[in-house]
Amino acid sequence: MVSLLPTNTLFSSSSFTRLPPSSYSPPLPSWPTKTLPTPSSARRRSISPRAVLQWNRKPQLAGETPRVVVITSGKGGVGKTTTTANIGLSLARLGFSVVAIDADVGLRNLDLLLGLENRVNYTAVEVLNGDCRLDQALVRDKRWPSLELLCISKPRYKLPLSFGSKAITWLVDALRSRTDGHPDFVLIDCPAGIDAGFITAIAPADEAVLVTTPDITALRDADRVTGLLECDGIRDIKMIVNRVRTDLIRGEDMMSVLDVQEMLGLPLLGVIPEDAEVIKSTNRGLPLVLNNPPALAGLAFEQAAWRLVEQDSMTAVMVEEEPKKRGFFSFFGG
Repeated sequence: MVSLLPTNTLFSSSSFTRLPPSSYSPPLPSWPTKTLPTPSSARRRSISPRAVLQWNRKPQLAGETPRVVVITSGKGGVGKTTTTANIGLSLARLGFSVVAIDADVGLRNLDLLLGLENRVNYTAVEVLNGDCRLDQALVRDKRWPSLELLCISKPRYKLPLSFGSKAITWLVDALRSRTDGHPDFVLIDCPAGIDAGFITAIAPADEAVLVTTPDITALRDADRVTGLLECDGIRDIKMIVNRVRTDLIRGEDMMSVLDVQEMLGLPLLGVIPEDAEVIKSTNRGLPLVLNNPPALAGLAFEQAAWRLVEQDSMTAVMVEEEPKKRGFFSFFGG
């Protein structure tokens, strides 16, 4: 069961509690909650498109701006670019200005997921070479003008050896000093691996979002990346667990989110369930959070963006259904 609750509610980010059936009685919220046996059944429900922005207040932006956040994982294919696109657009819909930087050289995909691939005329390399201005390389999303995209290079383009940590740090500093105002968030889509591209992408970041899936190969890479981020001075690291299937967790065929959090020891920013709508939205170039009616994974990305704004986290709690049956996991904001 997944409960979508607002932040600053119920539990602290570091508490784990095993609750007996009789003592577990969560407060009834005034906003919609979802109990999801399968994603497909949830999508058949009739929900207002504005349900994705369901709170009566705008989240309070914590920390100094611009907040530079690198979205990384180590292992490829866990959903870094999907996370960047959906959280970036969610932040824009919440009223914050966002610049998303695709730092994957030669294999960029963020423009495809945002549906902006035909509008990228200049890249960061051309800005550094003096061929164009920074504002010319920034591609503004027409649907939400507060979201802008900056690609490091064009596809199949060989990056010059001179491009490295200093170059991307200069770009972020240039965004900070823009005459028309700096963005609230700079999201950096980090390439897979821990080679030079990874080192370059994390250089200007002050905080990190680690995307992983509940499988042992992704967790091993995530643990290694966590150590590298801390060595680079990034202490504010939160985790998103992607492609979670509660049916496999109940059957003990997949590690639970609580297991993942205990293994990595990181605050939990969000839990994204497995959802076929992710593939459909990717192929359409339409971020999942714009789906109408909202998809379950899209709602989860909206929740994660809300927590990111307020530097909040959520907690996984084991709940025992009956003494003779295995427990299941619920996820709460707080």
